[in-house]
Amino acid sequence: MLAIFTHLADWLTYSVFQLSPDTSVGVGLHFFIEDTSKILVLLVALIYAISFIRASLSVDRVRDYLQGKHKGVGYFLGSMFGAITPFCSCSSIPLFMGFVSAQIPIGVTIAFLITSPLVNEVVVIMLGSMLGVKFTVMYVAIGMLLGMIAGVVLDKCQAHRWLQPFLAKAYQQVNQASAQASSQTTTAIPTTPQVITLHDRHNIAAQETRTIFGRVWKWVIIGVGLGAFIHGFVPAEWFEQNLASGQWWTVPAATLSAIPIYANASGVVPIMGSLLDKGMPIGTTLAFCMGAVAVSLPEFIMLKQVMRYRLLAAIAGYLLIAISITGWLFNAYY
Repeated sequence: MLAIFTHLADWLTYSVFQLSPDTSVGVGLHFFIEDTSKILVLLVALIYAISFIRASLSVDRVRDYLQGKHKGVGYFLGSMFGAITPFCSCSSIPLFMGFVSAQIPIGVTIAFLITSPLVNEVVVIMLGSMLGVKFTVMYVAIGMLLGMIAGVVLDKCQAHRWLQPFLAKAYQQVNQASAQASSQTTTAIPTTPQVITLHDRHNIAAQETRTIFGRVWKWVIIGVGLGAFIHGFVPAEWFEQNLASGQWWTVPAATLSAIPIYANASGVVPIMGSLLDKGMPIGTTLAFCMGAVAVSLPEFIMLKQVMRYRLLAAIAGYLLIAISITGWLFNAYY
């Protein structure tokens, strides 16, 4: 299905606009059309699907299941779900919003959000074929571990306080309703569960889709546009020439230099192979590519719609430190 967006970008860029794939403008426009169309369609589909399911889903049951487990299990499940869902960071945002609205513990939700862009089945296959099973297993383990540790830290900080007001309100309302329900005595008169028809679910999902999409679509355009400019006009040779020395400072420098770039993990894997072929140390390469998919400026522009600056800064700071440490360890090991 995703090939449809590639064909659309091919047709518009090379047939309608008659640009060459060998030019920076052609590469940038192709990237912009493909990723913008893909993300916007996925946003609509995912928001609607999640809202439709949530309209009749017992959030108490899901929440109680997660909260009834040991916290470590919850973080692992959140990170595991992020690893098996084939979403980039931007298309993970609707799921993040759904989890928060269902009052899934914020640490579990953060574990999902951080792991999702770093790890998916396509990345596993591509990494395994290019860099071997050992490196692939290590990469997956690190990606999930980064998500789990972030979940633990931000849970301790009560990070739900730093969500945008509309999400924080939804989180607190469900929490208050759950507390009120648990405080009721056993002599209370039982209520008949409300029956929600398919038509009701559709109306709820359609309304929520319009509201959320109207809030984030322009940031998708801005974010992907910035990424397309970098993708088309900043040569990869610059990174190879400036970050291949292997000195300690090249790892955080590589992570920071990836911030303006928007890419998903599947698109970054070929770049990893190219940079390694050019002689860039493996830890520096890993730091650059993980930074591109997990700490990119376009992603954080979009996340600003669901998080306040304090939470964005906490996540960005954590990822920059964690990715730099990962890069140093890989450079020392290999």
